[in-house]
Amino acid sequence: MLSKVHSFGLFGIEGFVVEVEVDIVNGLPHFEIVGLADTAIKEAKERVKAAIRNSGFEYPIKKITVNLAPADVKKEGPIYDLAIALGIMTADSHSEIKGLSSQALHDFVIVGELSLNGEVKPIKGLLPILISAQKMGFNKFIIPYANSKEASFISNVTCFPVQSLEEAVLFVSGQKNIAPVTVQEFVSDDKQNKHILDFKYVKGQQRAKRALEIAAAGGHNVLMIGPPGSGKSMLAKCFPSILPDMTFEEALEVTKIHSIAGELDFKKGIVASRPFRSPHHSASTVSMTGGGSQAKPGEISLAHNGVLYLDEMPEYQRSCLEMLRQPLEDGVITVARSALTVTYPANFTLIASMNPCPCGNYGAKDRECKCSPAQIHKYLAKISGPILDRIDLHVEVDNVSFDDLRSSSEEESSSTIKARVDKARKVQLERFKNEKNFSNAKMSVPATKKYCVLSKECEDLLKTAFTSLKLSARAHDRILKVARTIADLDGQENILPEHIAEAIAYRSLDRKYI
Repeated sequence: MLSKVHSFGLFGIEGFVVEVEVDIVNGLPHFEIVGLADTAIKEAKERVKAAIRNSGFEYPIKKITVNLAPADVKKEGPIYDLAIALGIMTADSHSEIKGLSSQALHDFVIVGELSLNGEVKPIKGLLPILISAQKMGFNKFIIPYANSKEASFISNVTCFPVQSLEEAVLFVSGQKNIAPVTVQEFVSDDKQNKHILDFKYVKGQQRAKRALEIAAAGGHNVLMIGPPGSGKSMLAKCFPSILPDMTFEEALEVTKIHSIAGELDFKKGIVASRPFRSPHHSASTVSMTGGGSQAKPGEISLAHNGVLYLDEMPEYQRSCLEMLRQPLEDGVITVARSALTVTYPANFTLIASMNPCPCGNYGAKDRECKCSPAQIHKYLAKISGPILDRIDLHVEVDNVSFDDLRSSSEEESSSTIKARVDKARKVQLERFKNEKNFSNAKMSVPATKKYCVLSKECEDLLKTAFTSLKLSARAHDRILKVARTIADLDGQENILPEHIAEAIAYRSLDRKYI
């Protein structure tokens, strides 16, 4: 007898329908799974067999064939266990469970991993599955109980959480009622970000704080350069405290990526604070970009809608730094492998820090550099011109004086700075309400021409800087975008000469170091 059950697979962050077809015929006992299944799915036959028996049901001693259609698309992971088990039980013509039939399962999408005792375990990637399935017209799901929180943020779908195979069978056959997951309202909660510090604890460094405020307001990338101990790492860890709160749409995008990567906290069900990713400088290119046998998202995708912090940037592998070109320009990363090509979102704010030389004292006002010119050039050359060109704000950070460190004066708090950032972002959201854009840093060329109109005085100032600093066309556009953000912070509708001058001042490293 043949049975068909709907399930779902994942390709990157997009889901696709998988029809679990089960055929049971008389013959020598045999269980075969076909349809480009990976090892985890092939091993499902042992999990399913034990789960059915240990749940108190009769396992058919017959020839069982399971096909995962479409057969030409590779499937991965144990998410089809529950669908396969229910398919076998409905395909068995001798099943004594009243009300259990293929027709009863027809309206459901079923996902879940089974343990040997019949328990339904949580799965990765439920949120992107629900979103994709909803777009395709599916609205009823049987999901693992442990994934309930994750499912509770998606409206217009009905999810029935089950804790065991037995409970799923009783529900489908109409012998037990299960309350669907209740949809709850999203609330941004950046206070839960463990990396957050407050700017009020940072003494001095007013120029660096100003640059980070501009970066937060407009979504710009920042490179801080200065000697060891000057506070670059602390400034970077304070940065999330002034970022705008995540919208629900942004949170869903972030949660989809973290769910696929297996980093989602099932108790929370959604990523409610902006990610702060700080990979070690020994990280491999694959761990940064994503990939591997299952093309999973890497660090730069996990930082989507948040912050990617690279501490001591020149110490990272050259290949890791060069792969930042595409995401810094386009906001996505394409992972290409021989078997598949997957594109992940990677719209993050890059915060990088570095020493000016191997010893770290080059350019410091109160320390002597012991490095030769050749050593300094070799060290700084680890960051290529194209990467530096994509960083909007270059900030020199020097050591803080003793008097500043011991000063009892109160520094400006993150909440005060964030209020100005939120006000500037509100202006940008209104400006780009008819475009797929949320910040000045991501303005397209037409948008830049439209919203960055310069007066004659501003034009002359920019021309002088462009010629003297020998800037690229990209650097020219980024100066305009930064100036637009500074004007928004200043509450000005038009870009003024002082806004252009400040934006140009953040390009000094183009000439001084590289």
